Amino acid sequence: MQKITPFLWFDGCAEAAVEFYTGVFPDSKVLGVRRAPKGGPAPEGAVMAVDFQLEGQNFVAINGGPQFQFTPAISLFVSCEDQREVDRLWGKLTEEGEELPCGWLTDRFGVSWQIIPQALGERLFDADTVKAGNVMQAMLKMKKIDIAAIEEAYAS
Repeated sequence: MQKITPFLWFDGCAEAAVEFYTGVFPDSKVLGVRRAPKGGPAPEGAVMAVDFQLEGQNFVAINGGPQFQFTPAISLFVSCEDQREVDRLWGKLTEEGEELPCGWLTDRFGVSWQIIPQALGERLFDADTVKAGNVMQAMLKMKKIDIAAIEEAYAS
C-alpha cells in the first residue's frame, strides 16, 4: 500500500485531466470514480474524485472548485531515460500548456511538471565542479532539456 498519495485539486475538470494523464503515461489507469451522494453540495452523481495511477504511482484528482489553483511551488518530477522520452512527454504535456525554463512546464490544467533526463542529474551534480557548472549554464538557457547539448557542455 502506498503511504502518501498526492491529491490534485481541479475546478470541475478532474475527469478530463485524468483521461489526459493516463493517455500520456504508459502503465497508467483509472482506479475508480467517486460520485457525489444525494444531499451534498454537488449535484447527485457528479464526479467528486477520480482515483488513478501514473506509472504505478497512485493519485487522486478532486473537483474541489475554483478556490485554489496550481502553482509551480509544487511540481511532478518525471525522470526520463533518454531524449525520445523527454521529447514525447514534453510534446504531450505542453499541448495547450506553457513551456518554462530548465525542463519545467505547466500543462493545460495548470499542473507543473519537470521533465528531466537522468543524464542531467548525473552531469549537474558531478564531482568536477567546472564540468557541473558548464552543465548548469547550458541548462539555464533551455526550456526542454536537450541531452546532446548537456553532454557537449559537460565535455567542454
